[in-house]
Amino acid sequence: MLNVAIKAARAAGAIINRAALDVESVRISQKQINDFVTEVDHASEQAIIETLLTAYPGHGILAEESGNQHGAKDSEFIWVIDPLDGTTNFIHGFPVYCVSIALMVRGKVEQAVIYDPTRNDLFTATKGRGAYLNERRIRVSKRTQLKESLLSTGFPFRPGDNFKTYLHIMSDVMQRTAGLRRPGAAALDLAYVAAGFTEGFFETGLSIWDVAAGSLLVTEAGGLVGNFTGEADFLEQRECLAATPRIYGQLVPILTKYSKFASAGDKASVRQAVQAHGDDVPAAADDAAAAAEPAAPEADDSEDAPRAPF
Repeated sequence: MLNVAIKAARAAGAIINRAALDVESVRISQKQINDFVTEVDHASEQAIIETLLTAYPGHGILAEESGNQHGAKDSEFIWVIDPLDGTTNFIHGFPVYCVSIALMVRGKVEQAVIYDPTRNDLFTATKGRGAYLNERRIRVSKRTQLKESLLSTGFPFRPGDNFKTYLHIMSDVMQRTAGLRRPGAAALDLAYVAAGFTEGFFETGLSIWDVAAGSLLVTEAGGLVGNFTGEADFLEQRECLAATPRIYGQLVPILTKYSKFASAGDKASVRQAVQAHGDDVPAAADDAAAAAEPAAPEADDSEDAPRAPF
């Protein structure tokens, strides 16, 4: 099954690379403010679906652009697809985007492929068999101190997102770490944690297709993944924390109060902190970490392993 997913990801990557040669001619539409989709997203998704269903006609599909329109509706085997994670980057010619494909069996991720077509980097994982970058085993970073760690995140961008609260999250994290990056493709962020390029990643407002494949890469590389409170059942909770085990344990106490699952006391303390800085936070916002719930839905170490581009 992994080989079929790899074939599908490479087919999608070829479509993306061809379009990237003349990105200004790509037709773009807007699902909502700051949330874009292109003809390349659709073509990439169609190529993936055709490849998967040709091999496994009895499987189901859950795709970012077409939902569950394709495949069997009651299958225990569900392919979760993001055909172009980082669409905004792509349409600006910023070379940080990828294809993400995961296979869920009875609700658990069993296979994962993340393909970066700009660098021809192929991240793969099979449950219980480790994680790989271009067929070489990868492991999470050995760093154990948060102050020495490089983290990645994503920024809120939809109407209704609580931008001011997210600034407080970043302030809490940045002053305790070596650096914070925002590449703009959550699936690649997770793959980079798995490869040891960064020590951790956190973001809110995510969908299952953003995190399914990357979550298996991280755990198979020796890391931990969950929500901001540290709970492992996070795939459809719209918030994600992934890190090395030691860094994960240091981030959970910082991020817990910003989770939509935080206690009432934690939510109140966050509201007060934001208000104390002169920001206007509606009292009715019962999620202090509203950034975690946007209003709009939607090992073997290798010394010469390739490093992240930033």
